[in-house]
Amino acid sequence: MAAPLPPEVVLRAQQGDRAAIEALVRRFLRPAYLVALSVVRLPAEAEDLAQESVASAMRQLEACREPARFAGWLLTQVRNRALNQLAARGVRQRHADSVQAAEQGADDLERVVLRQQLLAALEALTAQQREVVLLHDMESWTHAEIATSLGMSEVNSRQVLSVARKALRAKLTELDNGGTGHG
Repeated sequence: MAAPLPPEVVLRAQQGDRAAIEALVRRFLRPAYLVALSVVRLPAEAEDLAQESVASAMRQLEACREPARFAGWLLTQVRNRALNQLAARGVRQRHADSVQAAEQGADDLERVVLRQQLLAALEALTAQQREVVLLHDMESWTHAEIATSLGMSEVNSRQVLSVARKALRAKLTELDNGGTGHG
């Protein structure tokens, strides 16, 4: 698990310290991607949104008035940008990897199918549940970090994660029992 960056790093970045800016980008680009993915559900789109959001945040660092709450400030920007993108898109594309699967070899097909099942299972969760699951399970964020970043209590973070994991297990079991028709 990555240790939280001290507020001094944000303060140095606000003063133009390139090393501090790079440290912020390295630490928060992946969490930004996961938050964007939890909203838009398309990996390539989430990657673009994360990069755009982090770049924009680095240009607007002076707007972060509470350096100790940088993670929440940044992830709120990512979430809002992703929600705006989703609204602009109008129609969700649930199976964006289908074309990619057709172009890939048989060795990769199983991995693509598994990825589609996981994305479909994540689709069954609320946006908040997806964020908590992705930040906790993919980024190893603590419940304290998640609570601070998403504006909830640690207890609520734990409850959301528990409910989300149960829902994920149920959906993955359903998808597995239903078969994929491949292979």
